[in-house]
Amino acid sequence: MQPPEGIHAIKTTAYITWMGKDGIARTVVKSNMEVGLKEAKENTEAVNAIYKGKQFPLLIDSRNIKSISKEARDHFSLRNRESVVNAFAIIIYSPLSRIIGNFFMGLNKPRVPARLFTNEEEALAWLKKYV
Repeated sequence: MQPPEGIHAIKTTAYITWMGKDGIARTVVKSNMEVGLKEAKENTEAVNAIYKGKQFPLLIDSRNIKSISKEARDHFSLRNRESVVNAFAIIIYSPLSRIIGNFFMGLNKPRVPARLFTNEEEALAWLKKYV
């Protein structure tokens, strides 16, 4: 998943983030990244930068992630902080990303609606309820 032509994307150490024309934000983990708290906070800043006064859903493509620290998972759960995100879907593909996703969802219990998907179109259809 890449930003379409003409869409402004914010690139951080570990992510590429942009707002889709459908009102759903997207963030893609760069290939083979080890995501720690620093990278998680950078991505939060990128997501917050596309905020225009209305909360929005977020599609997270984690198919190429190498690892994610406990601190980063805690940060992404949104439990102890305010967020512009009102729901998120995580696209998983590899056995590793499935393990990471299930671990995140089971232990971190995000405070907004969240689901794992293996199909981008199904994830987007689910997120449209939160636009």
